[in-house]
Amino acid sequence: MDLSDLMFTLYPYAKSLHIMAVLSWMAGLFYLPRLFVYHVEQAENVQEAIPIFLQMEEKLLRIIMRPAMYVSWAAGLFIVLTPGTVDWSYVWPWTKGASVIGMTWFHHWLLLRYRDFQEGRNELTGRQFRMMNEVPTVLMVVIVVSVIFKF
Repeated sequence: MDLSDLMFTLYPYAKSLHIMAVLSWMAGLFYLPRLFVYHVEQAENVQEAIPIFLQMEEKLLRIIMRPAMYVSWAAGLFIVLTPGTVDWSYVWPWTKGASVIGMTWFHHWLLLRYRDFQEGRNELTGRQFRMMNEVPTVLMVVIVVSVIFKF
């Protein structure tokens, strides 16, 4: 069995792992901005809540989102590198790839906002975090439509 045969044999496992990791990553990308909204709005009234929010945000980032992002990328790259799975002459792999890079950028943007909270220098409002919470939704729509319709 050569390498391409092995990759093709492992392909359904990689695809399953990819889907599970993306679901976990997306859950965090949707939930963390919502935590930031509550953090901003509650911190004005209840100072004792700040350490609780910081702990929840840190655990979500470190225990769920970061590993899920890494596994999503690793399994996704395995899928892309499996011979015969992606036809690069179409537009969809490029739109999906660009959206995944956008999702990764958003993940890092959230990490920077968490650090702002840690250092007590957050300047964004709950409304601004609510608006940013739409970014992963838009990217998810582009990714799903790209993969399903393969335009």
